[in-house]
Amino acid sequence: MVVVFGATGFLGQRIVRHLLEHNFAVRAISRHPTPGALAFPDKTLPSELIRADVNDDGSVAGAVVGAFAVVNAVSLYIEHGHQTFESVHVDAAARVARHSRDSGVRRLLHLSGIGADQASPSRYIASRGRGETAVRREFPTAVIIRPAVMFGDGDALLNPLVGLMRALPAFPMFGHGRTRLQPSCVDDVAEAIVRVLHTPEPAGVYELAGPQIYSYQTLLRTVSEHFGLRPVLVPVPFGLWHALALVSERLPHPLITTTQVELMKLDSVASADCPGFQALGINPRGIREFLAAQ
Repeated sequence: MVVVFGATGFLGQRIVRHLLEHNFAVRAISRHPTPGALAFPDKTLPSELIRADVNDDGSVAGAVVGAFAVVNAVSLYIEHGHQTFESVHVDAAARVARHSRDSGVRRLLHLSGIGADQASPSRYIASRGRGETAVRREFPTAVIIRPAVMFGDGDALLNPLVGLMRALPAFPMFGHGRTRLQPSCVDDVAEAIVRVLHTPEPAGVYELAGPQIYSYQTLLRTVSEHFGLRPVLVPVPFGLWHALALVSERLPHPLITTTQVELMKLDSVASADCPGFQALGINPRGIREFLAAQ
């Protein structure tokens, strides 16, 4: 039995699917489980879909009982009231780790991100770094999974880009478009997580990034050329992006967030010091391959 927290999210759904394909029993955890939330096209369903809140000790303790492994794929990109980066990425992550340890769970996989750094001036990025430390304090053998920015059906990377390029004759770039990105396919990340569970002695940290490194500007040109678009790429200072994000975050459905702006200031490239897809026998797909298959 593998327990997946954040099972209905963009990555969490894929983790559940890949676990089922590898014949694991899956207990899918969500704060708001709904009928059909994890009904896949072939009608496959997780073994259990239950409600639990990572902010509540009792529900976390109940959720992990009897599990062989726990995967924590819960994340937060916009703070709302009591839901803060600190409460989700640090406090809740430590809570999942602590109850997993106390319940005799053999494996804990904690989802973080490339660039997580507790010394970062970004509250989001710093919370990711503190979360890794908190998890390791409670569950010393936990495996940290750091994906690069992910693409896939329904993603927050390619889909918005294409929509904006089709709607706007001029495309506003983050800065001069020099930030380096090494995007990973969400399904490759999910498969990697399953293979870590199959690995007798996994590494402590995996950084999962795709086969190509792009500058943001090059990525935009790659995507636009695939769809036959020719947008004018206009540099926009990060200071202006920050101001727009602060206004946008007041909307019910923000178009841009402060977290996105902060992340786009930093390179998202895997470290040569950490094992990645190749160590797990995965030949990761690139964006061109993904787009060609659509």
